[in-house]
Amino acid sequence: MEKEMRSSLKLVISIFFLILFGTSKAEPVEDKQALLDFITNISHTRQINWGMNSSVCTTWTGITCNHDSSRVVTVRLPGFGLLGSIPANTLTRLSALQILSLRSNGISGPFPSDFSTKLPNLTALYIQFNNFSGPLPDFSLWKNLSIINFSQNTFTGNIPPSLGNLTQLIALNLSNNFLSGDIPDLNFPTMLQVLDLSNNNLTGHVPNSLQRFPNWVFSGNNLTRPSAPTTPIPPTEQKSQKSRTRLTQPAIMGIIISSTVLLTAIVAVSMIVFYSNRAPEDGHNMKLAMKTAGDNQEAKLVFFDGFGLAFDLEELLRASAEVLGKGTIGITYKAALEDGTTVVVKRLKDLSLSRREFEQQMELIGNIRHENVAPLRVYFYSEDEKLMVYDYYFLGSIASFLHGGGGRGQMPMDWEMRIRIAIGTSRGITHIHLQDGGKFIHGNVKSSNIFLKSTQSVCVSDLGLVTLMNQSSSPTTKPDGYKAPELTVERPASQEADVYSFGVLLLELLTGKSPLHVQLVSLVSSVVEEEWTAEVFDSEILKHPHVEEEMVEMLQIGMACVDKMPDHRPTMWDVVKRIENLRPARPSSEFMSGDSTPASVLPVENIASSSSVS
Repeated sequence: MEKEMRSSLKLVISIFFLILFGTSKAEPVEDKQALLDFITNISHTRQINWGMNSSVCTTWTGITCNHDSSRVVTVRLPGFGLLGSIPANTLTRLSALQILSLRSNGISGPFPSDFSTKLPNLTALYIQFNNFSGPLPDFSLWKNLSIINFSQNTFTGNIPPSLGNLTQLIALNLSNNFLSGDIPDLNFPTMLQVLDLSNNNLTGHVPNSLQRFPNWVFSGNNLTRPSAPTTPIPPTEQKSQKSRTRLTQPAIMGIIISSTVLLTAIVAVSMIVFYSNRAPEDGHNMKLAMKTAGDNQEAKLVFFDGFGLAFDLEELLRASAEVLGKGTIGITYKAALEDGTTVVVKRLKDLSLSRREFEQQMELIGNIRHENVAPLRVYFYSEDEKLMVYDYYFLGSIASFLHGGGGRGQMPMDWEMRIRIAIGTSRGITHIHLQDGGKFIHGNVKSSNIFLKSTQSVCVSDLGLVTLMNQSSSPTTKPDGYKAPELTVERPASQEADVYSFGVLLLELLTGKSPLHVQLVSLVSSVVEEEWTAEVFDSEILKHPHVEEEMVEMLQIGMACVDKMPDHRPTMWDVVKRIENLRPARPSSEFMSGDSTPASVLPVENIASSSSVS
């Protein structure tokens, strides 16, 4: 009896320490308290869901933890109406912090001098569109800092030479401040891709180390250049090229954005220029003046952290473009910008959402980050136009590879490639389903919305757009081949329906047949019932030896996903595990941690065009 009691006591003690250990590891308690101290000591007009009884790593808006949830590594609070100075001894306690975004708020006062000593791991710092004043900080201790956007504030004084110590720097924006004096010869590393020092009070010569950057980088200052830059196109040639672009593409982007939006943009840009040149004491009125410049408020492009391009609305208007597709949601364009960069622009139509509803959905979509999810880079709102901008993937979609249109002729889609597509797509959809408290829905899973980033990786695009259509009370349609049987206008989207659509995609990968051209689910079901399973597989993948067993198992997963009863379908998390179990040696993705982006992929906002960055 005594022995049993001792054993029970040991068990209780073991469980106690297990719980204690697990709790401390799963929740960064000190970081959580630091964030609570920050938000309770600074005014904010936007409600935030931070609470002592909720998980900082899984439920707090704007917060990302590392892979084991032991430290906070990202704080993103753009446009939360933060007012006043940053409370002392709050954010500086987040010593593992890598990314800090406080853009588009009303933060004032000097930039905290102890940030550089207490936040040594920062790689990206976004504080544009605030009211910071005083001198710039000492940058010498930030050895890993790669992205700096201090634009649209009221900083004064000289540009510190310590910026030259940032060997990892790839983007720097100090535009639209009140910086003065000479530009030091910073000898920036060649990896610096984006620089903007425009609209300050800088004097003297442009240093030789910065001669490679174009003239607009230094505009709005009293600077001289000893020689013309070597890399940019001469102004006369630029003008000629722009003229040719407008002549050869007279109406393409005019279709994208109406003349009303252009007029609004011109007014907004004019207000920005006007208020950027006001005295420092007027800097606090900049946002208010812009918001009162028409009912559209700040009619400009809104960029998310993670985008390294530099363009504004006017440049997007000038871009040559071609239509990639038309659908219920709107028209998709491929747009070539003046610097040679290609982006995808979605022009949404028939949306009756308010600005607040639209921006809330865009913020939710834009903050979903995963290696298998195509990130929303930029959005634009006005009463007449709603735009979304994405990366352009040159390899094309899975649909084009499987069914023609440029992909398949260049590269055969063997079984290895198809199983990678299935794994990557399932991981991406699972990550999407985990958002918004586990309630988020993709709504339009199909092979034309799955893109090849490389032969080893895919990403899921167009997430959340059907939800936008539902909110605006517009009818939603989807190709019948992917549409779950239970979907109606009254019941338009669900995670179970996403699972069904993914099951159709698996059948598409296995058979090589398009669900838009054949009743794929019915066809496969009838073949399987007749026990002619081998007859259903694409002859292209049957050429490969020793894969029949994997193909049959994948077929079983697909058939489970397309079960007529939604409650009988597996969750996407179950689907991921089943597909990955086909290849036990294949490492699992760490998408559950929200920290699956490779460390080499840095979050780069648009920081070159300060009039369009928000």
